Amino acid sequence: MENVLIINAHQKYPFAEGRLNASLVENAKVFFENKGHSVKITTMNDEINAEEELEKHVWADLIIIQTPTYWMGVPWAFKKYIDEVYSMGTMGKLCKNDGRTSKNPEKNYGTGGQLKGTKYMLSITFNAPKEAFNNPDEYLFQGKSVDDLFFPLHMSLRFFAMEALPTFVCYDVIKNPEIQKDFIRHENHLNELFTKLNVSFSN
Repeated sequence: MENVLIINAHQKYPFAEGRLNASLVENAKVFFENKGHSVKITTMNDEINAEEELEKHVWADLIIIQTPTYWMGVPWAFKKYIDEVYSMGTMGKLCKNDGRTSKNPEKNYGTGGQLKGTKYMLSITFNAPKEAFNNPDEYLFQGKSVDDLFFPLHMSLRFFAMEALPTFVCYDVIKNPEIQKDFIRHENHLNELFTKLNVSFSN
């Protein structure tokens, strides 16, 4: 592995300044740079140039999306990024159409991705507690996992043939934060990924 793209999907609100997500981005940047890898960062506060963002995706061996959870999904600014950048990517940079052929249009939808070999990781912050997930007795998520909740984002990235790595989550960051423990878990998570990725990319 050589190149890491980190996307800070946070959108600032009066009640959410984004310090935690920015810190996690910085921690990941330092982690990979200390391992000798090149890192590029995109934030939703940047002036987004779709062509440049597509080139970053093609350049990257690993893409980390660092995002808070706003109303059960990503912030609007990042959804806008997806709509504009990824839609432009369907013209050949990220995928060749949707993978189907006119001879057999009923099959193979979503198989036209051009980023085979590129890994991605979601790193998500929640106000929800960990106990709200994977428990059918809990009212809101009804037994669903974090990855179930973010299934549309996973499918958008799979559409480009990218391969998912285990998701990292910070839970209950407003009402019951354990930020220092989260930072330790985050570094441990990255260390585990780094070990697996080194094996994967060396084979």
